[in-house]
Amino acid sequence: MSDTSGSAPAPPFPQTPGFWVLIVLALGLGVFGAVAALLFMGSIGFGSSWYTLSDPGWFGGQWWWVGVTASAGVVVGLLRRLTKLPARIPSLVDDLEHGHVDMRSVPGIVAVSAVSLIGGASLGPEQALGSMGGGAAEWVSRRRRLNDEDAEVNTLAGFAGAYGGLFSSTVIVVMLIMEVARPSGQRMAKTLVATIVSSSVSFGIYFVVAGAVFLDVYRVPSYEFEDWQLLAGIGLGLFAAVVVTLLVIVMRLAAGMFSRLKAPAIVRPLIGGLVFGVVGVILPLTMFTGSDQLKNVLETGGKLGAGFLAALVVAKILTFAVSEASGFVGGPIFPTLFIGGTAGMIVHQVFPGMPVGLAFTCMFAAVPGAMVSAPFAMVLLAAFVTQVGALQTAPILIAVITAFLAIESVKYFVATRRKSSPSMGPEGSG
Repeated sequence: MSDTSGSAPAPPFPQTPGFWVLIVLALGLGVFGAVAALLFMGSIGFGSSWYTLSDPGWFGGQWWWVGVTASAGVVVGLLRRLTKLPARIPSLVDDLEHGHVDMRSVPGIVAVSAVSLIGGASLGPEQALGSMGGGAAEWVSRRRRLNDEDAEVNTLAGFAGAYGGLFSSTVIVVMLIMEVARPSGQRMAKTLVATIVSSSVSFGIYFVVAGAVFLDVYRVPSYEFEDWQLLAGIGLGLFAAVVVTLLVIVMRLAAGMFSRLKAPAIVRPLIGGLVFGVVGVILPLTMFTGSDQLKNVLETGGKLGAGFLAALVVAKILTFAVSEASGFVGGPIFPTLFIGGTAGMIVHQVFPGMPVGLAFTCMFAAVPGAMVSAPFAMVLLAAFVTQVGALQTAPILIAVITAFLAIESVKYFVATRRKSSPSMGPEGSG
């Protein structure tokens, strides 16, 4: 007699109704993400109506820009109060890691981010887009009463739908989400399929309307691959780790200064707007996301000089840190792409024998790759937007992994020191 008392094994998840519900939802989130991205990116394009760059050099900006950036700060402060946006909102990385978006904050994040980006803040659009896509997915998950695992998968599919058009590549979007969110087990397989579907639909719609807006935008001079470039990738990765460490230090200093500022919360964005506005007049390439400005650096970097490029990197780090700390809202990816690419141009200026394409692409990928812990996504991004050859991606990968491991080792060292030091315990940490 056969034993029929045991329960039958669960069928593979693609053979369950719940999986196909996620796929249908991913299709809808792809459509929503594309429309949301088109509307948002179209709205922030108004920033180019007042930012006209005639001279990228020292004091190439106009002093009346400071009035625009300060006014943007006032509007940001008012919007934060009207929408009751918390003083600290979860970062893009936090939302992806937890597979959750606070729906109550989405309207405030979108409104404040739009004003921030139109007003010239050194931030990217990915925070607002991710909040819209993830927030829509959260709302749908609650309406459908999805379990916790499927709700997280659905939220990540919402992010993918929002980013499909922005990055103009399904592969980059899926890799970015998988690396930062790090889903495991069955959740990983579900997330992989759902994000591919959502980002593909989004990219298809976005491409029909706006075209591929972020591919092949930083054409670098072609160069022959040589063995020594693999070792150069290690050095460039270590330099990228130094740049990221400086960025983190400045961000923490700026956050501490603004948190201790004895002024109403509504005044902080005004001060931040004044700061990055003045810096923008002195160094106009530090304004906005840095996407268009990096094209200028790549085209004219040889004429600007290493000293000017170094000042540009430091100033961009400052304006990014001040923008975030003072209450403006935006993402970290686009500003760090600018910082990395410009740092690569510095390397080429100091070591003319190193090809522009090698220095630029390695630093372009390594700085954001280490910053947001998404090394492989940034390698793909660098390869796609610069159109370097297949062999030339090897040094990029080495640079990104070197920078990533260096930053992670620093984090490990700091965490170990905090655990071993009594002064850094709960009583001493305040």
